[in-house]
Amino acid sequence: MAPNDPRIAARDVLRAVRERDAYANLVLPKLLRERGISGRDAALATELAYGACRTQGQLDSVISSCAGRPVADIDGPLLDVLRLGAYQLLRTRIGAHAAVSTSVDLARAESGGGKAGFVNAVLRRVGERSLDQWVGELAPADPLGRLAFQHAHPTWIAQSFADALGARSAELAELLAADDARPLVHLVARPGVITAEELALATGGVHGRYSPYAVYLDGGDPGRLDAVRDGLAGVQDEGSQLVARALTLAPVSGADGGRWLDLCAGPGGKAALLGALADIEGAVVDAVEPAEHRAELVRKSTRDLPVRVHQVDGRASGLTPGYDRVLVDAPCTGLGALRRRPEARWRRTPSDVGELVRLQRELLGAALQLVRPGGVVLYSTCSPHLSETVGVVADAVRRFGAEQLDTRSLLPEVDDVGDGPSAQLWPHRHGTDAMFLAALRH
Repeated sequence: MAPNDPRIAARDVLRAVRERDAYANLVLPKLLRERGISGRDAALATELAYGACRTQGQLDSVISSCAGRPVADIDGPLLDVLRLGAYQLLRTRIGAHAAVSTSVDLARAESGGGKAGFVNAVLRRVGERSLDQWVGELAPADPLGRLAFQHAHPTWIAQSFADALGARSAELAELLAADDARPLVHLVARPGVITAEELALATGGVHGRYSPYAVYLDGGDPGRLDAVRDGLAGVQDEGSQLVARALTLAPVSGADGGRWLDLCAGPGGKAALLGALADIEGAVVDAVEPAEHRAELVRKSTRDLPVRVHQVDGRASGLTPGYDRVLVDAPCTGLGALRRRPEARWRRTPSDVGELVRLQRELLGAALQLVRPGGVVLYSTCSPHLSETVGVVADAVRRFGAEQLDTRSLLPEVDDVGDGPSAQLWPHRHGTDAMFLAALRH
């Protein structure tokens, strides 16, 4: 295999994720550029790397069954190759011979003939059954556990989705399937600089369904687009665009004095969109981010915009109260954005929720202290988990006497976002990340 072979690239991404907890969506584009991999080869590397990360738990169950041992007892480099091969066998149209032989070649080049023989034997057993047959053999007996296994989700995450769907939990299979599929690339056109229509023409994309700034691309590396390199556009899920826009649409009592605050600004996507809208409205955005490297990303994404970056903790920012509009896009489990973060579903655990909920409550409380009377706070998460969404909002209403506004009215182009007063976006209904939004007035 040549060094620029797409399977080697995919293998190296899996290794980075396994060995150093890297993020596949950050590692792969850089690796493809460095190795000069483009076109169909880049598309194959992307499919294999992201797909194997996304379905890791399902693949590991099959590999363990075929190897006769837990995956924890398999050498890491061999496990990377086995995951890559099993993904090709079970979830792509790549021929079985090619999937097995290329995986054996990878193992032989690095680990020798003996280990290559092990890979060959395991993958031949994997290929003896279809994915549906493996699901029938290995999935839990209970309906929810079976759905979770079929669509490569940990059961606890599938349960949290079912809880959030509530009376419409019959949609769970559709939601899990949407979450298990490769998402479109979403671009955001910078307001006042380029329109979505112009951006679509320049990139070969199509205008988004809901956000006036959104453009959809079928794939590719958006970092190579002139519009993105020149700062005319960014990469941002349409749901996140709708969150930033909702803050600007929320009604405030009295005149908007132009003091806006993004209390959890890193890495800067929403701050950049807010900054562009503030530039049009004559407002100024204070952007808070405690981590130095993330604060620098905010500065980079908001350069030439009326945005002031403060490297402080949002819970004790030291900023002067009296803001007209405050966004709290709180750190969360990210369960609503799993389709864009392939490895995340296997890293998160139920124990993560409690610590994050405490942080979310503290940040929302701080925001309600910083907003002026009659101003608005928009709380959002890229997780639909009830503890992180309606639970946090209910706590703020109880502790601070905040009034909930009808957030659905702040998404005028979007339907089917729940019964209110908060709003919930979903991949299977809207094609966005599962963003939660709640508007509060103090």
